[in-house]
Amino acid sequence: MFCVTCVVALGLLGCVLGREEQEGLQKHPGGDEDRRVAERWSSSAGQNGQTCRDFSGAQATLHNNTNTFTFKVRTMGSLSSAWVGDGTGVLLVLTTFHLPLFMMHFGQSNLYRSGDYGKTFKDVTPLINHTFIQTEFGIAVSPDHTGKVILTGVVSDIGGFRLFRSQDFGLNFASTDLPFEPLIQMLYNPADCNTLLTLSISLELWLSEDFGATWKKIYDSVCLVRWGPKSNIYFTTNTNGSCNDKGMLELRKTADYGRSFQTIATKIFSFVLGGRFVFASIMTGTETERRIHVSVDGGEHWNMAQLPSVNHEQFYSILAANEDMIFMHVDDPGDSGVGTIYVSDDRGTVFSKSLERHLYTTTGSDTDFTVITSLRGVYMTSVLTEDGALETVITYNQGGKWQTLRHPQNSHCSTDSSTNRPNRCRLHIHASYSTTMRMNVPMLPLCQPNAVGVILAHGSTGDAESALSPDVYVSDDGGYTWLLALRGPHHYAIMDSGGLLVAVEHTNSPVNQIKFSTDEGQCWNTYNFTNDPLHFSGMDSEPGSRSMNVSLWGYRNDFRKWVVITIDFRKLLTRDCDEGDYVQWLAHSADPSGPTDGCVLGYQETFLRLRKDSVCWHERDFSVSKTASPCPCTLDDYHCDFGYYRPENSSECVEQEEMKGHPLEFCLNGTTEQLQTSGYRKIPGDRCEGGFQPERKETDLMRMCISNALHTNSLSDDGPSRAAVVVPVVIVMLLVSAVTAVWLVKKYVCGGRFLVHRYSVMRENVEANKIEGVDDVEPHYMETEKVHYNEDSDQDLLE
Repeated sequence: MFCVTCVVALGLLGCVLGREEQEGLQKHPGGDEDRRVAERWSSSAGQNGQTCRDFSGAQATLHNNTNTFTFKVRTMGSLSSAWVGDGTGVLLVLTTFHLPLFMMHFGQSNLYRSGDYGKTFKDVTPLINHTFIQTEFGIAVSPDHTGKVILTGVVSDIGGFRLFRSQDFGLNFASTDLPFEPLIQMLYNPADCNTLLTLSISLELWLSEDFGATWKKIYDSVCLVRWGPKSNIYFTTNTNGSCNDKGMLELRKTADYGRSFQTIATKIFSFVLGGRFVFASIMTGTETERRIHVSVDGGEHWNMAQLPSVNHEQFYSILAANEDMIFMHVDDPGDSGVGTIYVSDDRGTVFSKSLERHLYTTTGSDTDFTVITSLRGVYMTSVLTEDGALETVITYNQGGKWQTLRHPQNSHCSTDSSTNRPNRCRLHIHASYSTTMRMNVPMLPLCQPNAVGVILAHGSTGDAESALSPDVYVSDDGGYTWLLALRGPHHYAIMDSGGLLVAVEHTNSPVNQIKFSTDEGQCWNTYNFTNDPLHFSGMDSEPGSRSMNVSLWGYRNDFRKWVVITIDFRKLLTRDCDEGDYVQWLAHSADPSGPTDGCVLGYQETFLRLRKDSVCWHERDFSVSKTASPCPCTLDDYHCDFGYYRPENSSECVEQEEMKGHPLEFCLNGTTEQLQTSGYRKIPGDRCEGGFQPERKETDLMRMCISNALHTNSLSDDGPSRAAVVVPVVIVMLLVSAVTAVWLVKKYVCGGRFLVHRYSVMRENVEANKIEGVDDVEPHYMETEKVHYNEDSDQDLLE
């Protein structure tokens, strides 16, 4: 049986490392131990043979701006970290050692703070009274960048818990004893981060309106809770106290912090929030199938989505949701490992087929679906062809049309000699599915909103399943063209809004070299950051890709020394960028001579981008500059309408066989609507004017309708809130995008990060040596990650 998981990225840093006794911090300013020996510096020719800039004079510059710090951690301990604020340079590091002894537990934690992007640290453990901090809750940082931080500590062997709360970026902490034992991390209200939610281990819903100083219980038997827009709280509950009766839950909400409640749907299997939509997967009258319902007014009114129903062996999954539309995956019947992507209208009700044979399997519950955040309408994913090959496909117009990636001109293509299939000689991008299959892919595709068009990804040419050691490819135009950038797998990061790319080789051996590029991956230079190589565990910089400081995490010797080496590239770029360093760039350009070149989603978009030969600093407050102009409407501005689809390699929509001879009717707001269409409806958010204007009409037949999954009786409030006309709700899956501008960013957005990234040495060694049974090595660790850090995943509700 196939199912799915989702992860929401929150834009924070972290790592888990394993251990020896933490006995303080050893500081090595500027890497003193490395200065005894001269470093080797080298630069590479471009992959296309072009001449690259000589950076040999920068050796001393980077060397003088490299700082090394060593943490000592006990064996089987952990180290995690998180950035606090935006542009503050504040990094908190928490080291933890935990050892169960018979009926008691021994734990030790130390907290360190850096205010200069990890160059120097101070031991601030006395601020938390040397309390043992729960590793699974980690460092909870508010999403509003105002400096709020929460640590959850254990103060007794019988279950006493204490919060340590800071509102000044970790400079000071206040403590509060909790009247309950928390089950999940504290959930910040995105609209007001002084208001917090959490669940207790007894499934009680607790709320604080004063940043955790005081708490009140507002509901019992709560299974899943989410913050919604306008400080609304949505949660599922069951009157019998069990969350295992899927399909028998109630969806409730409160708009006044628990003073009154409203039941907005029953027979709930799962629910999720995405964009301005509330989704519900509910049981039908047959009790064996589920249907999706959607609301655009917070659950006051519901419409049944025009999607196929699923049974207990299938699932729905929201791949992406924004203010305009939804990408929905519907699993195919049987154990196929594939399904169909549907795209919605602007009401989230009428869906049409976008992509068939979309890969989405049970092996890790992962999909390769990736949102390219720097250009509108661009998404990548993988399909399974009829002959069993994996292919990467991309859409540039929000799912209206998909196509395979172009083959990189500078990459050798290896075909499958056993089948001699030259048509498979194309680029395949490795994403979540490849990592699930334990291929040598250390990072998912990476892009950033302020690095226009830049994508870093692991890929291979030829049959994807035979690529045991993929290379790093880069695109500078949002996926239209690709360049082989680095041979072999690497860890990589985008910095300075795309003006600087950095990478470290992924290998079993200790490393001492970092590679960097100032021309979007065409040329790479290397810098030896230490003469005492370390076992590399992870690399990160402050979220947002604006920083010039990158931190490398790893260990030396027998895990006693966990090291963070921070390199400041700011001095390498000796001047600020000026007007002459930028050039006008038309996005989605394919034919510069054509009058409609670059017309995607109804308009052309021209960006001001850094010239590739300019070596300068963007500055932190750099913002992407762009202009837009409308285009005439063409077929590319339309999705296929309800009941229609686009055959492969065709731009025209044709009627689905199963819909021929049947009237196109659907239920909308309680009445039957009849659709008269020529097969096209404009893509939500498309701004085209004039041109191709197909006929489309929705007629109200003045006939009442209701899904057999819905209840006709009204559901009453438990307080002064109005009665709600209900229609059951919700979906098994994920929130890829955020409900407000400060919402959390999801896993499938390339460049997304976990709340606390953790690098397990044991797990890395097992995977690096291709040892089977890795899931048996650290089952508790993996489960902790899923339950406590993926707060916007409904994976626990999937069968």
